[in-house]
Amino acid sequence: MSSEQSAPGASPRAPRPGTQKSSGAVTKKGERAAKEKPATVLPPVGEEEPKSPEEYQCSGVLETDFAELCTRWGYTDFPKVVNRPRPHPPFVPSASMSEKATLDDPRLSGSCSLNSLESKYVFFRPTIQVELEQEDSKSVKEIYIRGWKVEERILGIFSKCLPPLTQLQAINLWKVGLTDKTLTTFVELLPLCSSTLRKVSLEGNPLPEQSYHKLMALDSTIAHLSLRNNNIDDRGAQLLGQALSTLHSCNRTLVSLNLGFNHIGDEGAGYIADGLRLNRSLLWLSLAHNRIQDKGALKLAEVLRAFELTHTEVVERRRLLLEKGTQERSRSPSSSRHGDSKTDREKSQMVGISNSTLVDKTDKTQTMKTPKGLGKKKEKSWELAKKEEKSGSGQSPTQGTPKKEDATKAGKGKVTIPEQKPSRAKGIKIGSREKRSILLESEQLVVEATEVVNPLLEPVEHRDGKVFMPGNKVLLHLNLIRNRITEVGLEGFLATVQYQMQFSKAKSASKGPVGLLWLSLAKNCFAPQCPAYAIIQELMLPRDPIKAKLREDEAMAFFP
Repeated sequence: MSSEQSAPGASPRAPRPGTQKSSGAVTKKGERAAKEKPATVLPPVGEEEPKSPEEYQCSGVLETDFAELCTRWGYTDFPKVVNRPRPHPPFVPSASMSEKATLDDPRLSGSCSLNSLESKYVFFRPTIQVELEQEDSKSVKEIYIRGWKVEERILGIFSKCLPPLTQLQAINLWKVGLTDKTLTTFVELLPLCSSTLRKVSLEGNPLPEQSYHKLMALDSTIAHLSLRNNNIDDRGAQLLGQALSTLHSCNRTLVSLNLGFNHIGDEGAGYIADGLRLNRSLLWLSLAHNRIQDKGALKLAEVLRAFELTHTEVVERRRLLLEKGTQERSRSPSSSRHGDSKTDREKSQMVGISNSTLVDKTDKTQTMKTPKGLGKKKEKSWELAKKEEKSGSGQSPTQGTPKKEDATKAGKGKVTIPEQKPSRAKGIKIGSREKRSILLESEQLVVEATEVVNPLLEPVEHRDGKVFMPGNKVLLHLNLIRNRITEVGLEGFLATVQYQMQFSKAKSASKGPVGLLWLSLAKNCFAPQCPAYAIIQELMLPRDPIKAKLREDEAMAFFP
């Protein structure tokens, strides 16, 4: 019995040492294999695939490219690219739907509350909202980023995935925590984007150095710039005014500038007015909700009517006239320079007319269409007028006189100033088939004016030994709602509107707009029943193209 009991008891004890040895051998081999496995198996799997952001080739699909680049940059949680939500019409549930809801499971209310809670959290997650052209993922038209900080690495990712977007038109950044450094990076990114990018909006991003003027550099292609709610003060307005124009440089691409909801005062408004003296591209300017008083308002009103040139501007004007005269003489044929003295005297007599007569003749014929072949003759005739103004006498130097036939055809030329473009240009003719806004049409006008004449070379008027320019007639829209302007500043704008009305009557042959079409002065420090304000409203009413169009539609409705 004992042997039978010991036999089965010994049989399991016998293999224990061997089993321990074998298990020990197995564990040693397993450890050795575990040590050798990372060296032989993992490198081909993990290191052969390139993970560098520089090596990634963007596909043009922003959602895919942005996610891949964020992953390669080491982001584990990054914003998602989503379609921009559109407001939907209010939904009114029917009676049958309400009855069905009451008959459903009582646990439905708990699940709905959970879903609504999750949807609220999803709403506050950072996203990149996009607008597509035709529901095509490769046709991103506008980008909206709101409420989360855009870091330098994110801008580096944008520099890779935004250039392939060939239809990108606008970038909107609202409260994204920009700094002066990241703004510089953003400005350097813009030239890499498609040429269709024309609109940039930076709102709710106050900067200590107020370097927003970098967006308006001479090589910038931005046409529409919005800088609302950025705490821009007089110092920032000075930089923006200098970016609009100085004596030797001028921005020729910016069409609209929104500076609403800032801290611009009288001094800053004066700097903006200085920028408008020689700028001939800006059509739309908003200074609403600022701190402008009468002094700044008078400065703005002054540059929109005839104003006196400073001494520095007069000197620069003379330099430009001499430079242009030298260029004309170098391009003129040799026969016109080495003709006999009798022919020169005849030419001098032909062009020896008074300064005011020639300028008036040039002004009356600026709106007539000129063939392309007469471009050089047009410039010569206008240069002749400038030399007469400079010399102060009725006769210009014989060296710069054009040919006799050029002098006789001087009335057929036109000065290439944007506001005096013929109405036959693209985008200006308003018909039943064209329903674009006046701002877009005027933008097309500025784009087509490839050769913009320096404003200092515009026809001027001499009075009491001073030189007066006709003022900025390109600005169409000026918004000064909710400032601190009283009746004193209002009188300045009344004088401006009256002057522009007289100027437009003198240019009655031109069908295009001349001067302000919209002037918004409501919600300031004067009564709405103020006589000056009532007169301004009355004078501006027929100039407003939108209200004029509404009146035409109403008239057509009554008299079809």
